[in-house]
Amino acid sequence: MSNATQSLAGSRIEALLDANSFVEIGQKITARSTDFSLTEKKAPSDGVITGYGVIDGSLVYVYSQDASVLGGTVGEMHARKITALYDLALKTGAPVIGLIDCAGLRLEEATDALEAFGSIYMKQSLASGIIPQITGIFGTCGGGMAVIPALTDFTFMEEKKGQLFVSAPNALAGNTAQKCDTAAAAFQSEHTGLVDGTGSEEEILAKIRELVSLLPSNNEDEDAVAECTDDLNRAAEDIVSCTEDTALAISRIADDEAFFEIKPDFGKDIAAGFIRLNGATVGVVANRSAVYDEEGNKAEDLGTVLSAQGARKAADLVRFCDAFELPVLSLTNVTGFKADMENEKTMAKALGRLVYAFTSATVPKVNVVIGKAYGNACVAMNSKSVGADIVYAWDSAEIGMMDADLAAKIMYPKADAKELGEKAAAYRTLQSGVETAAARGYVDTIIAPADTRKYVIGAFEMLYTKREERPSKKHGTV
Repeated sequence: MSNATQSLAGSRIEALLDANSFVEIGQKITARSTDFSLTEKKAPSDGVITGYGVIDGSLVYVYSQDASVLGGTVGEMHARKITALYDLALKTGAPVIGLIDCAGLRLEEATDALEAFGSIYMKQSLASGIIPQITGIFGTCGGGMAVIPALTDFTFMEEKKGQLFVSAPNALAGNTAQKCDTAAAAFQSEHTGLVDGTGSEEEILAKIRELVSLLPSNNEDEDAVAECTDDLNRAAEDIVSCTEDTALAISRIADDEAFFEIKPDFGKDIAAGFIRLNGATVGVVANRSAVYDEEGNKAEDLGTVLSAQGARKAADLVRFCDAFELPVLSLTNVTGFKADMENEKTMAKALGRLVYAFTSATVPKVNVVIGKAYGNACVAMNSKSVGADIVYAWDSAEIGMMDADLAAKIMYPKADAKELGEKAAAYRTLQSGVETAAARGYVDTIIAPADTRKYVIGAFEMLYTKREERPSKKHGTV
């Protein structure tokens, strides 16, 4: 353990890693530039501590910016330390965790600092899909630094001191930080989709540790399986009562009822994150129509609709899972798309990304219809037609084009109330019943809700050796 850990940047590393496991690299490196009397300023480690250690016994690489040294600004040698860390991580196949607290580009180094930013972006881009990249923001992360968390897989932000922005709040026309602090954790987690979780410094470091324990070390790691002590055939007796808030339903299915949720404040109509099933990590996306608080009271009614933000959130998780060979589970309960001016601006593009994510993913994919599944919204949610390997449906589910009453009104506009009721009942039986969907092969098995856990585990066990090819191409353009 280096004595550099006596700084705040070092103490964060110490709190993140297993005790006494950190080994510092490049401690003596300092700035080479001599312009503007830079050599007269003390710059230990050039404002960033870099090295490696372990989390729950697994190797990780860490860099932590030191705001007490030149404001933690990024210059030539600062960036070289980070890129060297990425080189090691790519050679050994281990995650990179960046702890950000930085005033931005080092003005004294100008073009060298600009080139330094570009070199970090390059290494991050090359590492994407090969090793997990995680960012924790504890101070300022502005301007060019904001690209760094955008190029990582997961970002966590300290709720009081963390600042994330491309342009500062006061630089936005007609805005001030007092009016709307666009750099604050609350804004970033609710509106941009870039932040996966917020909290105190201790909570953020704990979340990063937990996430690392769930993820494979690299895209070829097949050993990221924990011992399962939970009953594989355990019945989820109260899962039906969790149909609205599927974050709760997901936990009922998971080993030890543990669900690591990401982006809980963004696109709330989708619950997304990671669970373990029989010890193996699985990515989960689920439609959510309500949010319940810790006392069991309904805190927010979202409706059974899919928003553009929710679609983006789900697509990002599916793409990550496919890159790192993690199976995907979806829970479907959706009747349409969120219809308002804001969603209409990006809805089609977001849905295209979601559909593309599911269709291009070659990992095992299982879908469970837990409520209503209507129209194109249910098609986009990992249906058979977009690539689901196995589709289960609860015996109470409804699957079809739209609500039967609405369909009857459209098909028979001149019918009276009695006839509309009869036509709606017929439509419900012939076109919206789960039995009808199963008869056509769109559902593989109709199950009791309480049996969801054991059926899903069985499906992923069966799909463990799945191999599937896609047409040869450089990459898609969606």
